[in-house]
Amino acid sequence: MGSKRTPLVHKQTTTMLHIEIDAGSGFCFGVTTAIKKAEEELGQRDILYCLGDIVHNSRECERLRERGLVIIDHETFATLRDVRVLLRAHGEPPSTYEIARRNNITLVDATCPVVLNLQQRISRVYHEMENPQIVIYGKHGHAEVLGLVGQTNSEAIVISDISEVDKVDLTRNTYLFSQTTKPLEGFQTLIDYLTTHIQPPAEFRCYDTICRRVSNRLPGVQEFAQRHDLILFVCGLKSSNGRVLFEACRKVNANTHLIDDPELIDPAWFSGIKSVGICGATSTPKWLMERCAERVRELDPDHAGAAENSSSSSASSSSTSSSL
Repeated sequence: MGSKRTPLVHKQTTTMLHIEIDAGSGFCFGVTTAIKKAEEELGQRDILYCLGDIVHNSRECERLRERGLVIIDHETFATLRDVRVLLRAHGEPPSTYEIARRNNITLVDATCPVVLNLQQRISRVYHEMENPQIVIYGKHGHAEVLGLVGQTNSEAIVISDISEVDKVDLTRNTYLFSQTTKPLEGFQTLIDYLTTHIQPPAEFRCYDTICRRVSNRLPGVQEFAQRHDLILFVCGLKSSNGRVLFEACRKVNANTHLIDDPELIDPAWFSGIKSVGICGATSTPKWLMERCAERVRELDPDHAGAAENSSSSSASSSSTSSSL
């Protein structure tokens, strides 16, 4: 943990509420790049279309809408012509690029490099292997998963967990991939099952396509959660990664609350609390976690110091903190 500011001690009380923002939380590389591209585009023009929510966080989407970002769905996308459209980090199927070509749409492609590499690997297996059965461990309907399935002419089988493994034909050559943000534990469970149950001469191959920048956050956020009396986990309710990390926090700290807006913070949560940790998902902006810290200070004005800034940090610190 990084160095702490000197606690503020008021004459009327010696009780201090310590607030710490986890510096390991916040946007991943892919999301950061997508938002940067959106901001650069909006700095040059009044309107930029974006195919789907740029990030699974309603507050960040609203911030960019105010700057001119227009969120559209695939049905609307197919009706546009001669415009610029941002593709978010989740990636898109080949059909999206074909529509853009036909309709003279300029694509600002912010597909995450990790996702793009995964799409290319699935496409190679699909086109180079004879009659392959491609299985994707992922969330049904998730934007990234739709883009992955699109690499196989919609033939890939999607399974969200081991309970759906009966969808797999164990007599066929099977190739297992994973959505980049799924947990390693669940992926390994599928690998173990398919390895032992595939029926020769059918072969089974697995490809570890989980993003370590995401998966490595889980032990870090759990360690962070154990250090505090109460955890505010800040993320959009649509975030798959957020749900996984929230459950990981709650597993080690039952006093963990999921919020997507600072106004949802309940003052009753802080009775007897001395230490508050604030963390989030790969889709959670830093500014929103900082707003949550400000809201906690507003709810406890007797211990708040106007000069304190819970978001200050050094380059070597793993988190940002202030004692109030």
